[in-house]
Amino acid sequence: MSAQERIYTKSEKFGLNRREFMRLLGTAGVSAGLATAASACATNSQPAPAAATQAAAPAAPTAAQQAAPAAQAGNKWASSIKIRFFAGGDAGDAFASIVYKGAQAVTADIGAAVEYVFSGWQPEKMTSQLRDAIAAKPDGIAMMGHAGDDAIMPLAEAAAKAGILMMYQNVDVPKVRAKFGGGYVGSDLTPQGRALGAEAIRQLGLKKGDKAIVFGAWDQPGRYLREEGTAKYLEEQGLVVNRITGKPEWASDPNLLIPSLSAAVLKDPETKMVVYSGGQQLGAVPAYMDAIKKKAGEIINIGFDTSPAVIDGFKKGFVQLTSDQQPFLQGYMPILNLALSKMYGLGALNIDTGAGFVDAKNYQSLADWATKGYR
Repeated sequence: MSAQERIYTKSEKFGLNRREFMRLLGTAGVSAGLATAASACATNSQPAPAAATQAAAPAAPTAAQQAAPAAQAGNKWASSIKIRFFAGGDAGDAFASIVYKGAQAVTADIGAAVEYVFSGWQPEKMTSQLRDAIAAKPDGIAMMGHAGDDAIMPLAEAAAKAGILMMYQNVDVPKVRAKFGGGYVGSDLTPQGRALGAEAIRQLGLKKGDKAIVFGAWDQPGRYLREEGTAKYLEEQGLVVNRITGKPEWASDPNLLIPSLSAAVLKDPETKMVVYSGGQQLGAVPAYMDAIKKKAGEIINIGFDTSPAVIDGFKKGFVQLTSDQQPFLQGYMPILNLALSKMYGLGALNIDTGAGFVDAKNYQSLADWATKGYR
């Protein structure tokens, strides 16, 4: 299946049937047609950046662009465009590997010269790497927003002054985008977190007074919004929530979470549910439960993202619920948008990639896609 077909399921939400979708991808419109549809119909979690800020606007079209966009579109039309892409974690971790796959797919489709950046989910490292990326003066940068508005703001200003286009994925930086432009591809974090809490209450028989542990990046402004949304919703329903600050390195080695979980459950053996902040940890739930001597189902385990390990957790009864945010799209769409903006002067997209919930009743429908590394 081609990369274009792999993103069909998202385009279907934009009002395109399969025939229209493939026709767009096979003609001069190619990615421009898809992006226009996405821009018109995708869920915008944040307002578009202020129109007055156009420091990094694309240059006026060249004669070649005006004369033959169709020919360019059919023949690796973005081959002259240089992009730095931030995958977030390490190349092999459960989430970043899917983001990376999406980025590789669009690179193969459009022919852009893309340099991939891996950061181990370390915000300080991302900031340093962004500084290096700006110094290299690519045409565009697709940046993870984990460092937050304050840390990224001066670097976004430098990028704008250098004429570098910016996109952001996975974690939004709304203040940065409002001032210096750029789009966002990822879930709307606070609503996603609250929705997970609501679905857990609806499905899993939780009640007032039940105790829950919520792991989150409480020390990362902007990044913790999703888990805080879940925690607050649970508290609003009368649950008692223990917030535990997660560590970026847990994504690379999920087993490092075991001491924190073991201590928390030992301190409060009546813990009813644990909420994990990423698919890397959610996929390691069987090992966590083994470490604290719990059988499948004795503690409810929920969280975010899918992976082969998460699907296996559902199959074995250890995982009950997860919220999917389609990381493949977080790799594919930012690069595509940057290339379209540079080549054709199109605007930045804001796309909510949240796809709903995976639970014990429907996980099998995603099993093949997860095994292949797309979900």
